[in-house]
Amino acid sequence: MAWLARGCKPHHPQRRTGPCRPHLCAELPCWVPGSPRGESALVLGRMEHKWDQDKISEDSILEATEGSFWRHKIQNFFARPKRSTPFKNRVAFNVGGGDLARRLGNAGPRGSHRPPAPGCAAGRSPQALSSVRRDTHRGPPAHERLLPKRPLRRLHVRMCAPVGGLLAALAMVFGMAVAFAPKPRITWEHRDVHLEKFHEPDIFNYSVLLLSEDKTTLYVGAREAVFALSAHNISEKRHEAYWKVSEDKKAKCAEKGKSRQTECLNYIRVLQPLGASALYVCGTNAFQPTCDHLNLTSFQFLGRSEDGKGRCPFDPAQSYTSVMVDGELYSGTSYNFLGSEPIISRNSSHSPLRTEYAIPWLNEPSFVFADVMRERPEGMDSGDARVYFFFTEVSVEYEFVFKLMIPRVARVCKGDQGGLRTLQKKWTSFLKARLICSRPDSNLVFNVLQDVFVLRAPDLKEPVIYGVFTPQLNNVGLSAVCAYNLSTAEAVFSRGKYMQSATVEQSHTKWVRYNGAVPTPRPGACINREARAANFSSSLSLPDKTLQFVKDHPLMDSSVTPIDNRPRLIRSDVNYTQIVVDRTQALDGTFYDVMFVGTDRGTLHKAVSLENEAHIIEETWLFRDSEPVQTLLLNSEQGRRFVYAGSSSGVVQAPVAFCEKHATCEDCVLARDPYCAWSSDTKACVALHQTDSPSRDLTQQMSGDVSGCRASSMPFPPPGSSSLSCRGPGSASSPRRPWPASASGSDSSLPVALLPPFLSDQAQHVHALGTFHLFCQATGPADVHFVWEKNGREVETCVPTQTHALLDGRTHVLSWLRDAIGESAEYRCSVLSSVGNKTSRVRVTVLRHEVTHQEQWTRELAAWRAVAGEHDRMMRSWSEAWENCDKDTL
Repeated sequence: MAWLARGCKPHHPQRRTGPCRPHLCAELPCWVPGSPRGESALVLGRMEHKWDQDKISEDSILEATEGSFWRHKIQNFFARPKRSTPFKNRVAFNVGGGDLARRLGNAGPRGSHRPPAPGCAAGRSPQALSSVRRDTHRGPPAHERLLPKRPLRRLHVRMCAPVGGLLAALAMVFGMAVAFAPKPRITWEHRDVHLEKFHEPDIFNYSVLLLSEDKTTLYVGAREAVFALSAHNISEKRHEAYWKVSEDKKAKCAEKGKSRQTECLNYIRVLQPLGASALYVCGTNAFQPTCDHLNLTSFQFLGRSEDGKGRCPFDPAQSYTSVMVDGELYSGTSYNFLGSEPIISRNSSHSPLRTEYAIPWLNEPSFVFADVMRERPEGMDSGDARVYFFFTEVSVEYEFVFKLMIPRVARVCKGDQGGLRTLQKKWTSFLKARLICSRPDSNLVFNVLQDVFVLRAPDLKEPVIYGVFTPQLNNVGLSAVCAYNLSTAEAVFSRGKYMQSATVEQSHTKWVRYNGAVPTPRPGACINREARAANFSSSLSLPDKTLQFVKDHPLMDSSVTPIDNRPRLIRSDVNYTQIVVDRTQALDGTFYDVMFVGTDRGTLHKAVSLENEAHIIEETWLFRDSEPVQTLLLNSEQGRRFVYAGSSSGVVQAPVAFCEKHATCEDCVLARDPYCAWSSDTKACVALHQTDSPSRDLTQQMSGDVSGCRASSMPFPPPGSSSLSCRGPGSASSPRRPWPASASGSDSSLPVALLPPFLSDQAQHVHALGTFHLFCQATGPADVHFVWEKNGREVETCVPTQTHALLDGRTHVLSWLRDAIGESAEYRCSVLSSVGNKTSRVRVTVLRHEVTHQEQWTRELAAWRAVAGEHDRMMRSWSEAWENCDKDTL
């Protein structure tokens, strides 16, 4: 039996306390509010236990009881929808520029003003549930557990019966993506490649990375610490500075209902350059955000404690973003303790500005990224520099029974000084627009923004904005990458139409296009040449009519559409979290944008767009444990290119390419990696940015054509004519080539024969996600070839095959398959020819650690003790709180 405390603490007035419903999560105790004095009762139900699926470790229970944040996550883990009949009402609405038909039922937002309907449990999306399952099985103990990275906005609904039909309807649409989702050509296990790592004992949450201007030092912001590492080898620590929370602040934080062991610590959230000799650092500081200056010479904090309100979040779990522009910090975060007042602000001593506290401006945003755009697209006089903010927020255009999430891009002008009478000390240039990331031919809409990267390169006329997206109901693990030109966004803000609030109250559409007259100067525009010619030298001189218009119309009607109106990459069965993009030149002079995308299971995908198709070059497991990639940073220094990945447990440094791992010319060319080329002089696959060899000695074909590879590049070829190829079903990376023909041709006197060792004599038991090899060899006529199958389906990866023409007219074929599995699977190796076929098969079983009955009972007992202790502590806390209330009333 797994026990769990449910409910909320008296110091959380903003959280709704719902009725105890043990029939929804049977066998879980519920804290039932008793008398106004704070008494409570423990109500128990019963539930059929499924250990393998719903096992909750002792660490997770302790963590849940120590912090309301974790209790809320685990509560929603146990809230499960019931099966139901399909929906009867069909509602069509416009999302991201396209009409998308959805089947909606009795679902609604989890707003505090609207309690759950009887028989319903407040729940989250399956993606959120899966993250809880992962946390309960992996990671450090509760006293070492870290709060997650910036929270991802997810759909909150009342999980009633019809929600099952909604998920089924969306699953049918999302399932179409599996057909065109590319697979990584090769997977590098953590132990297969050399990765530099950095981790300090008892320090966690390495979620902020900053590269020095000379690209020689990597600054890392973690929990209560800042480190300076060598950018060329992050295992070399140069400096460290600790910023811990005093016991007095911890106590005050705990009195407010926060966890003393996790939330009431100092999480570094802002790490920005402040000149050449200092860093500007801000931390949550036990829910009292504070900023300070870090001297880079002595690497010590100067003690200039500044109020971090509006610059850094209070809660380590809240979203945030910041960018330093000419010594002024632009940030997007929450302005109050409860996290209910989002703000985009400029912290300046002479001209501080912020957004209006109004739903049309910001409606429950989840901030993702911010950057300054100094470039001016051709044909546009956009005035001074602009600061762009990227976030996901609840839609204000549409109102349904659930909260519809919309990805946004907002823009403010660096020279904005606020209004003289209207919008005093508020942005006069704040405008926002929708970001579109969808696949029109399949009605796939990706409306939750996860991360953004701005690519700048000398050969690019303007910056390209890359974004990682996921669907709102991501129950199938879909992710997409879309790219946008800066000029497209600037055109929306400079020439697009505005939206205004609709007057029809019964309509689902709450905002419509504004077709009336627009004041002059244009509302929300930066001060440019045209405005100065009309004697408007700054925002302080703008007329009230213009300022009032932008105050009431911050939302643009036009949307920012991606390049080619489609995603650059769509991937199924994985959740992308972070992205960086490097632009590199291939051997033929063509420039390629190489996308490095981090996942929620600790892997890094390297992908490139080739001839209107996405090709995932490789997948690399960065961490031993499957922990999410919280942040990515690219070092594009010439000759030394690295990707840094931060997670809960540490930082990993990986090169942009593992060219040396490709042992043959064919393998090097078939990788279609713009960083790699085969050197005929060294007989090795080399990185182009690290070699000085003339191009005539290098072989690289981004099309995957291996005809340029010389036979001498093959390792240890047997006597006679031989060839090495890579075969896969319809894979562009493994073109089917004609097999070498012998002089006698196909002859029935040359039977097909499988040679030992057969598959049944090879690997039969492997550890989960452990790499293993299977070999298959045979002899036969010239047209003999292999087909590999996994669980009855032909494998999609490229399988190397060595063929050799023997002196007696037969052909010898040798093939080997490299794979890693998480579940048991059956493999078949079939040798096919015009004179007959032979098949060898084996079932590979995954070995797992089975929990004994005694271990299970020990964990359950420890979990029960943790819950009982939490109940006793909560009762004492409530008693003290009410005693203090009585004293105050006297």
